[in-house]
Amino acid sequence: MKHILKQHLTVTFQYEVYFSENIFSIDNSLFRDALAPYLKPGLVRQLLFVIDEELSLAHPGLLEQIDVYFQRQVHLALVKEKIILPGGEVVKNSPYYFNQIVEAIHRHKVDRHSFVVAIGGGSVLDVAGYAAAVSHRGIKHIRIPTTVLSQDDSGVGIKNGINFFGKKNFLGTFAPPIAVFNDYQLLETLSDRHWVAGIAEAIKVALIKDATFFEWLRDQVDGILKRNADTMKYLIWRSAQLHMDHIASGDPFELGSSRPLDFGHWSAHKIEQLSDFQILHGEAVAIGIALDTTYSFLQGYLNECDYKEILRVLQAYELPIFHQLLKDERVISDLLDGLEEFREHLGGKLTIMLLRAVGVGLEVHEMDHDRIREALARLKKLDEAQQQRKLVSLPD
Repeated sequence: MKHILKQHLTVTFQYEVYFSENIFSIDNSLFRDALAPYLKPGLVRQLLFVIDEELSLAHPGLLEQIDVYFQRQVHLALVKEKIILPGGEVVKNSPYYFNQIVEAIHRHKVDRHSFVVAIGGGSVLDVAGYAAAVSHRGIKHIRIPTTVLSQDDSGVGIKNGINFFGKKNFLGTFAPPIAVFNDYQLLETLSDRHWVAGIAEAIKVALIKDATFFEWLRDQVDGILKRNADTMKYLIWRSAQLHMDHIASGDPFELGSSRPLDFGHWSAHKIEQLSDFQILHGEAVAIGIALDTTYSFLQGYLNECDYKEILRVLQAYELPIFHQLLKDERVISDLLDGLEEFREHLGGKLTIMLLRAVGVGLEVHEMDHDRIREALARLKKLDEAQQQRKLVSLPD
């Protein structure tokens, strides 16, 4: 005789992404107001801050500003120690920094109803979110992205993790934050390289989701490169909106084999690794977009007009479409191994997002290695031609 007990659970996640400036200015109550629903009389919630070191150096008054902001708060208490971590992929490549956060949670007795607040680029958000998600089986975490890439893409999502076995995000969880604060003022100290790199994710989501947004990006190159604040604010807002809409309407916890928002990413993740993470994520994504766009054209999925336009836009934004590493056949062989690693990471059948048109994606379940090599050879020639044009245009 068989006895079966069936269980059905439904869990709803909701969080807001706020767009503001100077969120820790004493007269900006946005952050405090967002926490109000989580506070109860008679209970004190702790706030443990994890902060990107490069950001803290670029904004030397930030730590003191945070202290002042939370003075005289009855139901909120700052943990005196602020965890300062290096930015960039290095923070995800070793368990050391993850352990540093977990040990601080333990040492300061931060409980499940308190908050881990991460301020920094995508890598710092990833490791802090992962530490919060696995400590006490889940501490509430708040994200304050401080790069274009993290504000327009990764910071508004629900994934976090660290690299392991030399593989991108091998360890991680799906853990929605309780709130995200995009503070535009924190972008002002970004280097030009980081300013531009984050645009790749906006181009990516436009190419698979919104042709009109891609046309806008095409027309705004001059303003973005001149660091026009209002233009960048719209880019971030629209890109974040498109990313969030897809997460909500699709497969947020990636139970299937499809991951459309990773257009251009199967090769990007591998390129980052092969460069020992000297290539920024956004730069690797730009190369990945160029590769998969070229592949789509060579396969006959994408027309030549759209193909050329996409590469023109990438190059106009001074994003790379190729890298010298990819001239080495051994590197190309390793790159092709990235296809299987990408499949393994998601599970199930290999599913790669390509392009049928600007704004229209196309999923395929296999990639021709010879065609990928052909696409790389074409991109190499285009990159060399662009470098030659730059040399010719240099003043005597």
